[in-house]
Amino acid sequence: METPTPSPATAMLSPEEVVQQLRALREQIPLPDALPAAMPASRRRRLAHVDANFIVAAINATGASPTIQTALGRTDADLRQETDVSDRWTAVIDEVRSLLQSLTDANAVRRQRVGLAALQTYQICQQLARDDVHASRLAAHIGEMKKLNKFGRSRRKAPQPAPQPQPTQ
Repeated sequence: METPTPSPATAMLSPEEVVQQLRALREQIPLPDALPAAMPASRRRRLAHVDANFIVAAINATGASPTIQTALGRTDADLRQETDVSDRWTAVIDEVRSLLQSLTDANAVRRQRVGLAALQTYQICQQLARDDVHASRLAAHIGEMKKLNKFGRSRRKAPQPAPQPQPTQ
């Protein structure tokens, strides 16, 4: 009986394929023109955190005065659209953060599984080395693992400083 081949929607990607797709996706994301480089970075950071209610009030004021629109070189409709696009990209950012957290958690599990297997291997090797048949083949490996194992080694305690005599007055 043949096993069904997974559909493209359920095909699992290798890490290299994910990187390739992420790079292709990054190239398709529209980036706005940056603010002038002459503006200090601290000021650019502050501009990204202007109160949302203040922004709405400023957009309303822009719509109320053609002079303001001329001075800005932008209309209230332009500003509303850019605000809307910014809000929609926030949803993308939230999803990417969630993806990053999922990837981080999954990789931690992978590392834990490999670490557990390595520690179990060490224990098995130590038990097998009790038998002369295995001892000669495993001795060098056990010695290397013993030297590198930070979990089974006792730590030397730092010497306690001797109490200093208190000067008498």
